[in-house]
Amino acid sequence: MNIVMLAGPSSSGKTTTAKKLAIQLAVLGKNAYVISTDDYFLDRNKTPVDENGNKDFESIDAIDLNSLNEDLLDLLEGKEVVLPSFNFVKGIRTLSNKKIKMTENTILIIEGIHALNPKLTDCIPEKNKYKIYVSVLTGINIDSTNRISSTETRLIRRIVRDNKYRGYDTLETLKSWYSVKLGEEKYIFPYQNRADFYIDSSLIYEYNALKKYALLCFKQVSNNSKYYYMIDRLKNILSYFVEMEDTKIIDDHSILREFIGENND
Repeated sequence: MNIVMLAGPSSSGKTTTAKKLAIQLAVLGKNAYVISTDDYFLDRNKTPVDENGNKDFESIDAIDLNSLNEDLLDLLEGKEVVLPSFNFVKGIRTLSNKKIKMTENTILIIEGIHALNPKLTDCIPEKNKYKIYVSVLTGINIDSTNRISSTETRLIRRIVRDNKYRGYDTLETLKSWYSVKLGEEKYIFPYQNRADFYIDSSLIYEYNALKKYALLCFKQVSNNSKYYYMIDRLKNILSYFVEMEDTKIIDDHSILREFIGENND
């Protein structure tokens, strides 16, 4: 097996997990390259629409499957490939300056929400693939009546990340969250049992660390908004946690860096 398929729902920490895996494989003497399926998104004006006429970013058909499989087949044949890069602010895909070429010592890490769906890489034999599923798998019971679900944890992560890196404000993230959850039920969760290995990305201190960033993001939503009930719920969750004033103490390799950014950001 020379391809690792790494999947998980939104804001589960796939990107950081893939990078950490690449580092560990390098320690073992392997050349590991991470390929994000997000970089193979169709340009936003070509994104398929759902039954309501809204752009369906969660659909596997929002990915240029032909280009992805062509690149993978070229790599497996030993050809050099220039990887694409998707600009989330502009909504377009361009070529990056990243060129990769496989040798007998190379392992590809394909990360994305659809990585366990066989349709994503239907041109690649299953014998070549090792499958990993990563997500927030642990919820927290505050008391007998208050529980923080793993889905709510991922929503807080996503709000912070979307503001910082994706060009979306909090209201846009909340508006899309319903379709994100529908997409998970339809496109991700049915394939999680295909994984060979599972990773829990939850961190007990992440609510403390995310609090100050999330509260700033929450201010973008008016209390007159029909989505404010979601903000109110998330505020209530974070009220149980002491805010971490200095997040510089968080290790640079923590999965939270994927959402709050590096110390030098």
